[in-house]
Formats: sequence, C-alpha cells, structure tokens
Amino acid sequence: MTPSVPGSHIAGKLGLTDRTFAGPRSRTLLSAVEAGLKRVDAALERELRVTDALADATSRYLYEAGGKRVRPMLALLAAQLGDGVTDDVIEGATALEMTHLGSLYHDDVMDAADKRRGVPSAHAVWGNSVAILTGDLLFSRASQIMARHGDRAIRLQADTFERLVLGQMHETVGPAAGEDPVAFYLQVLSDKTGSLIAAAAQAGVIFANGPEEYEAAMVTFGEKAGVAFQLLDDVIDLSDDPEETGKVPGTDLRAGVPTMPYLLLGQRTDASSGELRARIDDGVSRIAEGDDPALLDEPLARLREHEATRATRELANAWSQEAIDALEPLPDGPVREALTRFAEAVADRSS
Repeated sequence: MTPSVPGSHIAGKLGLTDRTFAGPRSRTLLSAVEAGLKRVDAALERELRVTDALADATSRYLYEAGGKRVRPMLALLAAQLGDGVTDDVIEGATALEMTHLGSLYHDDVMDAADKRRGVPSAHAVWGNSVAILTGDLLFSRASQIMARHGDRAIRLQADTFERLVLGQMHETVGPAAGEDPVAFYLQVLSDKTGSLIAAAAQAGVIFANGPEEYEAAMVTFGEKAGVAFQLLDDVIDLSDDPEETGKVPGTDLRAGVPTMPYLLLGQRTDASSGELRARIDDGVSRIAEGDDPALLDEPLARLREHEATRATRELANAWSQEAIDALEPLPDGPVREALTRFAEAVADRSS
C-alpha cells in the first residue's frame, strides 16, 4: 500500500482543507500547513519503522491505509499563533497523530469493527492480541517523542492518554442506573475524541511558543470541535455509501455500540420510534448470537431518515458554534478565520 499524500487531500472527501482555508486571509496559511503536513507524514513514516518484521507491518498498517490527518492539521494551524511550523511543532503533531492511530487499533477490537479506512481492520488480519499490542506500541512510540520535549509535553501526553482510556472505559461499561444516557455519551465523546483534538490545538500553541493566554481558548475550541466532529461521524456512520465511511453502514450499532441517533431515538415517545428502537435492539441481540448482520439493513435505513438523526446533526452544529465562540480571546486575523471555518466544516460534512 502507498501512504496517503497530505495537502489538498488531507481530509479526502470531507473537504476540510478547502473549507478551512477558503477565506481570502486564511488562504495564505495553506502553503505553510501543507508543507508542515508533508513533514509530519515523513516523520510518521520514520517513527513507525520497527526492526521487528511483524511489528513493522502492523504498526504501519493503518497509517498506510490513509487518514484525514485532522489533528496534525489543527496543530499546525494553531502554531501560527506563535513561531509557526517549527521542528518542535512537527514532533508534537506527529506524536499526537501516532496516539490517534494507536487508539484506532484498540477501538476496532473493542467495537468488533470489520473495516477501517476502507481496509480490513488490524484485528481481522492479525487477531485481537496483535492489534492491541500494536496500539500499545504506537502509544509508547508517541510517548518517546514527547519525552524529547520535557515535562510539559510529557504531562500533555499523559493527561490526554488518561482521558482516552477513561472515555473508552466508560463507553464499555455504559451509564449507571438513572444516569442520562445522552449526557453520558457526550462526556464519552469529550474524553475519547475531544481530548485528543484539544491536545492538538493546545500543542500547536505550546510547541510554537505561542502566548499562554491562548491555550485555554484552544483547548475549549478543540474539545468542542472534536465532539461536533464525532457527532457528525455518528450521522455519517449510517451512510449507505461505503466509499464515504470506509465501513459497512451502521458498523457501530451492529456491534452494539450506541450512537447519538440511536440515543435520541430512545427519547422519542411515539409508537413508530419505539417500534424502530425495539427492532434495532432485537437485531443487535441476534447479531451477537451469530445471525447475519444484514438483518439490520432496513431498520438502520429507517434510522438514517428519522428525525433523531436530523437532531444529531443539529446538536453537532450547536457544539461547533460553541467551539467558534471559544475563539473570542484570539485576535482577529487569518488564523481565527481558518479555525472558525474548521469548526464549521467538521459539523457540516456529507452523510
């Protein structure tokens, strides 16, 4: 397989690059970010090399399958608030992208996902144990990179990793009796997705020696934008276009992993919504017992057109707006304009 080439294809069909840098002022940032992404990709190519043949193949597998490089792009953009794309910024962005890659190996095992980025998931190729250990290896490599940059970088990595683990743990266990499942799920998204995107935004400021007063704004921005991103992914997960998702439609729900459209469906009290929820629950139980996952094709198609899915899109837009509001402390200029367009783009993708 050939590694993806950054630049105008950073986000593939999602069009994040064109939309983020569409403004007349922020467009001037595009060449700097594209050049930085090429350096990040070269660093990933280098850092993912392992002398052991098996570990080398597994470590590079999802990297070579492609990817949107959203987190490095955001770090490189935030770095423009300081010294720009320095060597330190490249290393910080590389470490966080490796952390993201490591989490994908674990997520696919826990979600029993068959595909990732349009290819068979790592555990489908090598088994669960090798996939989990590969994720661990990537986490350790990311930590080694951060360790080159002192205590502050190590704390950023450790704190982010802790939230990733807690988010996955809570998702696995589920809400406690009487706990609001929607609020619980939003916290899971904040931990599993928002924390890493927030870390990328913060790292861009830290590694580029940007003003300290911008850090809190970038953390809030990144976390809010990350939740908006994942809420839209929940909508896109229901897409009937596998070329868009790289997965079978409704992969998460078929594996019994709740998504926001499903949770909001459960809040509806009309008979049709209740009947659809019951059919999905029954289908998930039957799939877990070995039945054909295709038995959920028709119920998931109905959910795709249901008001609960439209409400999920509206919720993503609300979180996107909160991310934009968090940028108020930043000076007016091309960076703020591009960040605003980034937040708008992650909540307004095709589905």
